[in-house]
Amino acid sequence: MNDLQKARQLLESGGYTCVLCRGDKTITSCHRGVRPLMELLEEDLDGFSAADKVVGKATALLYCLLKVRCLWAGVISDAALEVLQAHGIGVQWETRVPQIQNRQGNGRCPMELATEGISNPEDAPAAIRKKLAQLQKQS
Repeated sequence: MNDLQKARQLLESGGYTCVLCRGDKTITSCHRGVRPLMELLEEDLDGFSAADKVVGKATALLYCLLKVRCLWAGVISDAALEVLQAHGIGVQWETRVPQIQNRQGNGRCPMELATEGISNPEDAPAAIRKKLAQLQKQS
């Protein structure tokens, strides 16, 4: 079983939201949204394979920063797919959608909106942090 297959199997059987694998090293998270990837930005994940339940543009930009080799997504947005392909990250998915919806299902995901005009992965964390701070103040 290769790293991508292992990551996908763990994602689907372990109740995780994202899983990263390289050789005998595995990283898992049960947190939703961009939080798990934001917490991993300082880690050396070059060459890891990832599986994630939902991949929008913000998540795709973070995976580019993390330098993952390939990714499997349960749901992926068109914008996320474009980002991953532009950065040479192999990608497979179960469901492709025009855009990721917010958790209430009544509009676009705020993280996808926050990164809408961003093409450079290096610019994504600041935009994501700003949006997270705004959302925190609203709740």
